Amino acid sequence: MVKYVLKKLLFMLLSLFILASATFFLMKAIPGDPFTAEKKVSPEIRALLEQKYGLDKPMYEQYLKYMGGIIKGDFGVSMKYLNRDVAGMIGETFTASLKLGVFAIVISIIVGVLLGLIAAVYHRKLIDDITMILAVIGIAVPSFLLASLLQYLFATKLGWFNVMGFDGPLDYVLPVAALSASPIAFIARLTRSSMLEVLHADYIKTAKAKGLKWPAIMFRHVVRNGILPVVTYVGPMTANIITGSVVIEQIFNIGGIGKVFVESITNRDYTMIMGITIFYGILLMLARFFTDIAYVLIDPRIKLESRKGA
Repeated sequence: MVKYVLKKLLFMLLSLFILASATFFLMKAIPGDPFTAEKKVSPEIRALLEQKYGLDKPMYEQYLKYMGGIIKGDFGVSMKYLNRDVAGMIGETFTASLKLGVFAIVISIIVGVLLGLIAAVYHRKLIDDITMILAVIGIAVPSFLLASLLQYLFATKLGWFNVMGFDGPLDYVLPVAALSASPIAFIARLTRSSMLEVLHADYIKTAKAKGLKWPAIMFRHVVRNGILPVVTYVGPMTANIITGSVVIEQIFNIGGIGKVFVESITNRDYTMIMGITIFYGILLMLARFFTDIAYVLIDPRIKLESRKGA
């Protein structure tokens, strides 16, 4: 297990290095600079600004300085927000994004698994058909469109929620619903398919023949074995929710890291864009790492099979 974890951590560090390098050189390849939008910037002022942010240095010096800063946890200073540290701004704005993302992930897993389990138990019945129809709709409708529809119906027309903002507990409902709809639908379909396969397995029939009670069969055998594909999906789902929250935060005017990310792209704020991109990358890699660990803990055969293959 220790070797498995160390191997995963090594691949994470390598992936982070590639991501940081690619982000740096891609930003440098984009036409223009952070000061292009400034009105009537004289050559003298532009030269001073470039000197202040180190843009007058050769490319390799900028790269080495930037990578050295990342190792120390320093993403530099924003080129648009005066005297604002990138790492500090990420820390300030990530709180709202974290709340939104955690609620969406938890709701997606709980509701998706329950719907999929119910659909599998009542296979080929009305509740199964209704669940799968809702799942197809949830996958087909984009989150930004669903968010706008929820705003119009429940905020503008019915007045049950605020159109924008993220102040009280009720303000979580619409953005979380818009962000978790697609993952719920996907998990429901995935769970239904997996549970149906497990329910028809021979060991389930054997458990029934031995007189084991149905609740015990469901939780000891069906759920534990049928949940593995869902665990695999948690990593990509986290990525979808994190990246999808950028649009949702804009629609609901949530002062999270997604909103700052969009503004930094508009402003060509190099340091902010690179800092948030790497931060997102770290989050996604950690999500994938913990997913792999959880997968091995749930089904130890994976670790054994990998050893035999080696």
